[in-house]
Amino acid sequence: MPECLAVIGSSGSGKTTLLRCLNFLETPDEGTVCLNGQLLYDAAKQKEYSENAIRSMRMNFGLVFQNFNLFRQYTALQNVTLAPLLAAKASKASGEELDAIRKKGIALLKRVGLENKLESYPHQLSGGQQQRVAIARALALEPAILCFDEPTSALDPELTGEVLKVIRSLRAQDTTMIIVTHEIRFARDIADYVIFMDDGAIIEEGSPEQVIDAPSNPRTVRFLERYAEM
Repeated sequence: MPECLAVIGSSGSGKTTLLRCLNFLETPDEGTVCLNGQLLYDAAKQKEYSENAIRSMRMNFGLVFQNFNLFRQYTALQNVTLAPLLAAKASKASGEELDAIRKKGIALLKRVGLENKLESYPHQLSGGQQQRVAIARALALEPAILCFDEPTSALDPELTGEVLKVIRSLRAQDTTMIIVTHEIRFARDIADYVIFMDDGAIIEEGSPEQVIDAPSNPRTVRFLERYAEM
């Protein structure tokens, strides 16, 4: 069953590193990665994995970066369809298959409310619109889990709402997500499960009611108290 996991904690606590390890942008020193109850990666055997194997495992996770990371020379639609088209052309896909990828890209941009921005370049879009393009791009590869790394941290407060609205809509459509966020109220509302990280370790976990409303670890309590003061 699709679920939403929120990861909270202070800057430097290891939240982004956790996502980067899941997406194999960094190599875990130890531990395992399991997906749907099946072992996907074992750090103890990391030398046995080829580049193709790592690339295949990475496809299970879509990552939305906090700073968008769009290709400036491409339109919104080109950003969304670039990776699927490259993969399709490498496998010598037919013209019909390539056209289907373009149509899917249009549908994804419509899904995030940008059907009128298909031919716009990143510099012609607001920060919130760029982040929504980045979300559509991540969805284009149909990942099993969609990961967000502080999706609103680079946005002005007035643009934050439009991105959070899209994430809420994905949640309503049963998309499995891991969200690293400093929006504690948002995490409280959207997550099925919350983990609190400190110094590279998960020190408290549970339902939002347990971790955010009634934390038991003193470090979690101090973090949330500071958030409340802010």
